[in-house]
Amino acid sequence: MKFDEPGRKASLIAPELDRELLLIDARRELKMPSRRLFGKQLISLGGLAMLTGCSLSDNKSVETFLARVSRLNDGVQGWLFDPNRLAPTYTRAEMTRPFPFNAFYGVDKAPVVDGDDFRLKVSGLVASGRAWTLTELYALPHAEQITRHICVEGWSAIGRWGGTPFSEFLKRVGADTSAKYVGFKCADDYYESIDMATALHPQTLLTFTYDGETLPVKYGYPMKLRMPTKLGYKNPKHVMEIFVTNTFPGGYWVDQGYNWFGGS
Repeated sequence: MKFDEPGRKASLIAPELDRELLLIDARRELKMPSRRLFGKQLISLGGLAMLTGCSLSDNKSVETFLARVSRLNDGVQGWLFDPNRLAPTYTRAEMTRPFPFNAFYGVDKAPVVDGDDFRLKVSGLVASGRAWTLTELYALPHAEQITRHICVEGWSAIGRWGGTPFSEFLKRVGADTSAKYVGFKCADDYYESIDMATALHPQTLLTFTYDGETLPVKYGYPMKLRMPTKLGYKNPKHVMEIFVTNTFPGGYWVDQGYNWFGGS
């Protein structure tokens, strides 16, 4: 982490670190409603450093500090998460048209998966680790939702998604629902993981369609995990493998500093 305005001194911070920029990073970690439980008295370097057990003496300790704030936030969001509370739903008239494309590459770089040859891999703490064809997946119980996708970059869009409740799929493969995590590997080298409570949420869908049509490549063909209770980066596209585990799997953006829980 590099700061452009060195020299601001505080008892907890080395002279070369910028107090205001560090506070901005900490406030960013704590700005979601669930994080406000800590109160204004904690939105200070002293309060946060004491809470996370960090001594802010150099750049390395600052990175440790921010990582601990992030983990603290993950724990609070997980504690507050209500597995039965539903995200708002909308009408077709309220849909965003066109629904925006978003990825860490341009739309022309979206991976093209051969649906005829596709096999969804299932592994980890499951009773049945057999691969699934698209035909078999399409035959699962169907559900639809029109929900809001909220991007961490500050925009949102409303879309119509169709597929099978993810809890139903986990039931079919005999997943150990007492496990901590469900992880995903994708065709574009993206990877992500979620908590089991979110995996079992009634609005978490393994989606195969968008607005009544086969899921387009730009939206994640052959399948996308859709979770209106999570920020956009937690919704993996082009899913190729699903695994259940008690070992923390991380995620593409999570491993670069984003919050893991990612609640919307």
